[in-house]
Amino acid sequence: MMEQRTFFENDDSEPLAARLRPQTLEEFCGQKHLLGEGKVLRRLIESDKVGSMIFWGPPGVGKTTLARIIARRTKANFIDFSAVTSGIKEIKQVMEQAEKNRRFGENTILFVDEIHRFNKAQQDAFLPFVEKGSIILIGATTENPSFEVNGALLSRCKVFVLQALKTEELTELLRRAVTDERGFGRERVEISDELLEAIANFANGDARSALSTLEMAVLNGERTGETTIVTRETVEQCTSKKSLLYDKSGEEHYNLISALHKSMRNSDPDAAIYWLARMLEAGEDPLYIARRVTRFASEDVGLADPRALEIAVAAYQACHFIGMPECTVHLAEAVVYLSMAPKSNALYVAYGMAKKDALTMLAEPVPLPLRNAPTKLMKELEYGKGYQYAHDTEEKLTNMQCLPESLSGKEYYFPTDEGIESKIKARLAEIKAWKKQHR
Repeated sequence: MMEQRTFFENDDSEPLAARLRPQTLEEFCGQKHLLGEGKVLRRLIESDKVGSMIFWGPPGVGKTTLARIIARRTKANFIDFSAVTSGIKEIKQVMEQAEKNRRFGENTILFVDEIHRFNKAQQDAFLPFVEKGSIILIGATTENPSFEVNGALLSRCKVFVLQALKTEELTELLRRAVTDERGFGRERVEISDELLEAIANFANGDARSALSTLEMAVLNGERTGETTIVTRETVEQCTSKKSLLYDKSGEEHYNLISALHKSMRNSDPDAAIYWLARMLEAGEDPLYIARRVTRFASEDVGLADPRALEIAVAAYQACHFIGMPECTVHLAEAVVYLSMAPKSNALYVAYGMAKKDALTMLAEPVPLPLRNAPTKLMKELEYGKGYQYAHDTEEKLTNMQCLPESLSGKEYYFPTDEGIESKIKARLAEIKAWKKQHR
């Protein structure tokens, strides 16, 4: 039910973003891939045939607004539910009312904002009612629903991915905020298109952030009679630190570290430094990045350049010693070195193959020649019998078999021709040839 407003209430007391919240699909900004003419979500809303669905996207792209537009257009009972303030008791109460409505032929749409904040038990409480049609569930989340929403519940919902707004879409929204009576249309505000675009760029795809920044700039603008002039200096003060989209425990965290890894793997130092800066300037722990870089040194460079691991570990130690912001240059050094180093994943592949055998094959005992025999009993049981001490031979090699019998002859490590590993490859070939000859 819509809340009644009194004649004396002043809309200007609300934040600009709230005053300009779209009331119709025609006013909605962005998401043309879902809401353009003839697109699937628009057709569902206009025909009042919405089913259970999840809106997934970054902050400020219109997830809650879309739900409210649906609320205005639907003939169903619409219940706005917050995952932050509601528990299982409240869920059950709402579900019981929805079930009563269903028996009288009335549909209930339940909108759950920040559905990813519900734990598994709370999400499970929705499931039977979604299954039998007591409710149509609409959830909104900034987190990947594949990880954050119960699989059984997710399988009964269509996921719509909302995208960060484009700069031109945000610029148009800001332009409308200056002229619309719900915004600053009743005032005389002078601001150039160039500055509106600068604010749009700063907002990083977030309409709420863009409108809040514009509001701050206007409130701090220069007053000349009845006109407010927003200058470049004012905008620069209001956008002194870029608001980077980043959640250190969320999906974007993993997207960015993935981008750094793949840029280094692709030998692209410029891209690698950019993604490094994106994480550090958004507040990421430099030690986390240093740990991931150290992993990369062995996984993707390995013995093609053994110094890569040394440099990665040194960068970690430097970050530990001096912290931010001074350690940015140490991480940059490591990232560029790893980007430019020859690449080999031979160690990564070798361990993966060995791990599979270790987990899936019979756990055979260690061959007797490889066992220690510190006691008389162990010697009597022939522990260590047949062991050949490589240092006693001229070639420093023996033909002793070190793998279990069932894995005799199995190979895991296949060195590449990259960097120093090419020398290791040649040396390994010599060793294998010698052992074959002396078998």
